[in-house]
Amino acid sequence: MEMMEDVVIVGAGIAGLATAVALKRVGVRALVLERSEGLRATGTALTLTPNAWLALDALGVSHKLTPLYTPSIKGYVTNVSTGEVQEVLYPRQGIRTLHRKVLLEALAEELATDSIRFSSRLAAIQSLEQGGDASMAAVHLEDGTTIKSKVLIGCDGVHSLVARWLGLAELVHSGRSAVRGLAVFPQGHGFKQEFPIFMDENNRAGFVPLNDRQLYWFFVSQGENMEGEPEQMQRDVLEKCTEKFPSEYLDVVRHADLSSLSWAPLMFRSPWGIIFGKLSKGNVTVAGDAMHPMTPDLGNGGGASLEDAVVLGRHIGNSVMNNGGLIIPGDMAKAIDDYVKERRWRAAMVVTASYLSGRMHHGDRWWIKFLRDRALYKYFFGWLSRLVFVYDCGRLPAISFGEMDLSRKKD
Repeated sequence: MEMMEDVVIVGAGIAGLATAVALKRVGVRALVLERSEGLRATGTALTLTPNAWLALDALGVSHKLTPLYTPSIKGYVTNVSTGEVQEVLYPRQGIRTLHRKVLLEALAEELATDSIRFSSRLAAIQSLEQGGDASMAAVHLEDGTTIKSKVLIGCDGVHSLVARWLGLAELVHSGRSAVRGLAVFPQGHGFKQEFPIFMDENNRAGFVPLNDRQLYWFFVSQGENMEGEPEQMQRDVLEKCTEKFPSEYLDVVRHADLSSLSWAPLMFRSPWGIIFGKLSKGNVTVAGDAMHPMTPDLGNGGGASLEDAVVLGRHIGNSVMNNGGLIIPGDMAKAIDDYVKERRWRAAMVVTASYLSGRMHHGDRWWIKFLRDRALYKYFFGWLSRLVFVYDCGRLPAISFGEMDLSRKKD
């Protein structure tokens, strides 16, 4: 079977759904291909900082989420080896930690029911040259379906097939891994809306309330493989933490919802791989983790993906409006190139900041200890947070062309 679409997005994660919503806002329908049978919520929860909420404002979905989650204004970092406690103040808007699935559902609700095609596994990508600067892309699915599109956007995560097709550099292992999950207290957990973090030379752990009964928690270790059954992962974390980490954290881990536990090595794409890499080819590009996988140390992977969606929607929307509501392949290549130019340096900077923040949390060399204990939270973290969190990716263009509403035209 062969199909034709204006825009195909590979992956129905945060970047994929947000990009589809952004395009809908500018009058462009996109087909989202998702290999799973339904929306995936791997990772359980995520933290969104002020830059992410500005992107959600631009997408028109922030109002659905802000009433559900209370912002955290501050946190505490406790060195369990020395007992020293440092206070961390977040930007005045605070940060909100929310269920990943709730965010995905909020985005998916904005799309037509036939906009997401589940159980669609990508087998191959083909470039179809049209002459001059114009080009199209064809995606071949494992079920034999071929879908031709004027624009192809890879939002297919850390192990992106679209990024591989573009020739982007392979990922780098940070040397760390993380166990993450939810803790459930049916009668209420009683913790304040704060973000406590505990660390020693090789491990870092923490938790933050999602609501009165649920908390998101994590455990990051250096050089540890904790992959296995959920019960074993929980035991491994408790064994690593029993000697030094406080009882309140251990109690959170004991209340883990085992079905929510996940383990993953922390990978990233090198900043120079983003700066010098081929992030687009004609009408094909990438967004989200497919472009800039990063370590979670600043909690900005989701925020950067939302930024991508708005910027990509803005450039494609401007091209469509300049062409009377039509997608012109030659002009679309320029729009995608402009998107890449705008995002390349911002993405490389966020990846670098995340890596440096995480690197300073681990290690027993004297200079790492000095930076961690004397400079990280007192000076460096505040500078990093302003650099990363205080950022506005802009707004989407108006979608009218003359007297015609493009969104109605497309429907």
